[in-house]
This record gives sequence, C-alpha cells and structure tokens, in this order.
Amino acid sequence: MKVIIENIHKRFCVGIQETIALEDINFTIDEKEFVVLVGPSGCGKSTILNMVGGLLSPTSGKIYVEGLRVDRDPSIGIVFQEVGLFPWQTVHENIAFGLETIGLSKREQVERVQYYTELVGLTNFSHSFPHQLSGGMRQRVGIARALAIQPDILLMDEPFSALDAQSRTLMQEELLRIWDQNQLSTLYVTHNIQEAVYLADRVIVLSRRPGRISSIIKIDLPKFGRDDSKYITQFNNYAEEIWQMIRKDAQEALQEGDQ
Repeated sequence: MKVIIENIHKRFCVGIQETIALEDINFTIDEKEFVVLVGPSGCGKSTILNMVGGLLSPTSGKIYVEGLRVDRDPSIGIVFQEVGLFPWQTVHENIAFGLETIGLSKREQVERVQYYTELVGLTNFSHSFPHQLSGGMRQRVGIARALAIQPDILLMDEPFSALDAQSRTLMQEELLRIWDQNQLSTLYVTHNIQEAVYLADRVIVLSRRPGRISSIIKIDLPKFGRDDSKYITQFNNYAEEIWQMIRKDAQEALQEGDQ
C-alpha cells in the first residue's frame, strides 16, 4: 500500500484575509517507507500531515491510497507532540482506547493491549497513570495507542520535541526498534534535521510559506546504526545539505516572528 499526495494546494481564510499555506505538493509514501518532512516554521509540515490524516481537507488536489488488500478506507494512527493521554485512565486503558469501536472482543482487546504494552517496554507500568510516567514513557504510551488499532499508515507530528536531548535520542532509537516490528508506511514531521536524517528513508524539504517542495532527499544509509563512526561523515553531509536548503528561509521566518 502507498499514499499518494497529488497537486495539493491549501489556503486558509479568516474573515477577508487569505493565507496561502501550501502550493503544488506532490509526493508518495511507499509501502513500509519512513518519510520525514522538514522545513522552517510555518512552512505547512503539520498541515500536510493533518490532511493525510483526514483532519483537514486540501483546497485543491487529492490524497489517496493504492494497494489496500481489501475494499475499505485506510486505518490511520496519529501521534502528536501533545500525547493527549486521559489522565484518569491507566496505561492499559489509554492503549485500549478505540479498540472496542473497531469490533474487538474484550479478550482480543486485552491481548492486543498486552502485546503493544510489551512492545513499547511498559509491561511493568500497565496499571500506572500518566502523571506517574516520564515524558518519554508517556510518548511510548501514545505510540502504543496509535499502533494498537493496527493502522495502515502511521503519522507522527514532532512527537519528541518536548523531551530533553538525552530522552529524545533514546526515543529515536526506541522508535526505530518499534517501527521495525511493524514497518508501517510512516509520515513524520520534525524541525530537527539530525532527527530527520537518523530516521528517514527519504527527507522532504519544504520552503517557507507558501510551502513548496524544495527537494526530496533519499538517505542512502543503513536503517540502523546511522550514528556509528563509520557513517558519521555521510550523516553530517546529509544534515548540512538539508540545513543549507532551509537556512535562509528559517532566518527570514525568525526575523518575521520577531517583528
């Protein structure tokens, strides 16, 4: 299965004021591919993700999937920066949210939750509440909840941006480990260029608003161990290439924000 984003344009209107957010966006997410969107603030990264997730509609163009093995709408799992866990529910209950609506029996729900709780390494915390967990652990609950519905597509919008540097590095490693168990078609949004190079099969670089695709860069490195010393030069070259593409736009966006 693959996701096709075709000739997407997006405009927002507030009263008589119109903002052109995105223009002429075209790319695909192939089956089992991990695609990362990067670009300066306000370039429309999250808008694209929300349109793929069905939370927003494009002004023109279309988004569709090919290759679903049965005749149905694709199932989509989403992880946001703010995880949105229910504070009155345990880890188990948060991960189970939504499973009844997809038709699972009570026994199937318990088995499904146990599997994904173990997958994200939280078996010993299944009866804990969100306030008893670290930021990284809460994000793992969010990932488990998104995966528990066994989606066709996984969408992640800056899920680790609120974490400290050490936790973020560990969560990137965890995400790759978890992803390897499912290998879902994934669209990931980040401001962090090193994170993009570490995770992506391809990085899509967006320009400043109105967001357009500046470049699509295939990361020709092994999926795991990209931070090993033998790959560090190539890793840094990719990161520098992406930074040079967005540097001017990022500076202008920062200056505009200061005004």
